[in-house]
Amino acid sequence: MREFVEVGGGSIEYEWRRGDPRYPPLVFLHEGLGSIDLWRGVPLDIATASGGRSVLTYARHGYGRSDPARLPRPTTYMHDEADLVLPELLEALEISRPILVGHSDGASIALLLAGSGTEVGDSVSGVVCLAPHVFVEDESIAGIEAARTTFDTTDMVDRMGGYHSDPRATFRGWNDVWLSTDFRSWDITDRLRRIVCPVLLVQGDDDQYGTYAQLDAIAAGVVGPVEQLRVAGAGHSPHLDARDDVVAAVAHWLAVNAG
Repeated sequence: MREFVEVGGGSIEYEWRRGDPRYPPLVFLHEGLGSIDLWRGVPLDIATASGGRSVLTYARHGYGRSDPARLPRPTTYMHDEADLVLPELLEALEISRPILVGHSDGASIALLLAGSGTEVGDSVSGVVCLAPHVFVEDESIAGIEAARTTFDTTDMVDRMGGYHSDPRATFRGWNDVWLSTDFRSWDITDRLRRIVCPVLLVQGDDDQYGTYAQLDAIAAGVVGPVEQLRVAGAGHSPHLDARDDVVAAVAHWLAVNAG
């Protein structure tokens, strides 16, 4: 059931499914154009395959049916989510020892929180990164420029309207900051050295927004154990392009690393 909670100065749409309390709960962080529905049921699949864990999905401000975000977004917007909004959300919902499962922007936010050096960050039990980015590549910019062309020349805004209250603001809030000059120097690798929990990295070899260099940087930077799943033929959403394989891999990783 969808509910709303006031955090970070606005209402957040969320869905909290309680499961087996013996396991750390799964907290899913969507991509730069994502929402609860755009996970397309993968969170529940992973929760079920990993023993019936509790699972939280939510839409950040500016996404889904959550309140709008302040635009234009600052280049620190992912730091702000990790350092301010997500800890407040976890506290409001009384969620502890989470396993963060992030996709794209969501994966970056997950890494930022796990590497924050704060009490909340240190309590993270594990991180699953789907198509993460920790610095800006030329491939990222090319993919985001192509997305802008698609948005401006097709019915993309109408299709996004089924998932977001203000699809134009959702798209521009993400696209504009990534294509800004200041964002080219965005780099979060300094946070990686404080991550001591287990990390699973998943990426397709046909990702239009990034390369395996992202995985290499994360694996070299974190202190905790790292596993990688490189998915042949998958794009920027490996959990959708190779759904069964990724769900099974995440469930196995959780069994070994998180109960």
